[in-house]
Amino acid sequence: MRRLFQSDGKVLIVAMDHAGSMGVLPGLEHPGKLIQNVVAGGADAILTTFGVITRFAEQLGNLGVILRADGGGTSLAKERGSMSLAYDALDALRIGADAVGVMASPGTCFEGETLPYLSALISQCREWALPVMAEALPGGFEDPANMWSPENIGFACRFAVEMGADLVKTQYTGDMESFRRIVDTTYTPIVVLGGGKIKNETDLLGVVHDAMRAGARGVAIGRNIYQHAHPDKITRAIHAIIHEDASVAQAKQALH
Repeated sequence: MRRLFQSDGKVLIVAMDHAGSMGVLPGLEHPGKLIQNVVAGGADAILTTFGVITRFAEQLGNLGVILRADGGGTSLAKERGSMSLAYDALDALRIGADAVGVMASPGTCFEGETLPYLSALISQCREWALPVMAEALPGGFEDPANMWSPENIGFACRFAVEMGADLVKTQYTGDMESFRRIVDTTYTPIVVLGGGKIKNETDLLGVVHDAMRAGARGVAIGRNIYQHAHPDKITRAIHAIIHEDASVAQAKQALH
């Protein structure tokens, strides 16, 4: 966990695992260059794929590395089936990963297949002292408008830590009071995901700022970093909020 979290107990994770299921999204054309940019901006860790970890070790340098360990479907499929475990603890250790990341989505129509592999991986990783980050999203991505309520998000986060996750990645609820209640009842660190493309920089930095004030220990943001015109600068702005307690206005100075 110390390879991910800095001495202040906080972490800035850049999520760049999307090409494993969505193909070559804008911003992910050249992983090595992207990694160099986010390192320059102050990223602490990345969540990425087996291929990126093994092919871009030089660019990764001292970054903390979280291996996306599950998958099983792509955006080309006409019907999306259940995700499955693609890699295990030994695979992660062989390539030098510091942690593994998997979905933890109670409420999906496939929870009977996905939740058992979550607990099985956690059990195996415990044997090797390898941290597990669970992406706790109620209902997965099937019906966010109805499923991602504060109550359901809190349910998913607590479920993930009850299964044994060391770190939880989840959706910010949209207000500090409800999110603080989730933090208070989830007894491991929580990082906030970036989700889809946020319409402007001020909104993005505002979400990060409010989530941190509500008790989040960091973020795991993908598209809102790698699809930005200057990934290094937006990473630097987010870094300022997380590690320097900057206001949104102060953080925006890094964008100039």
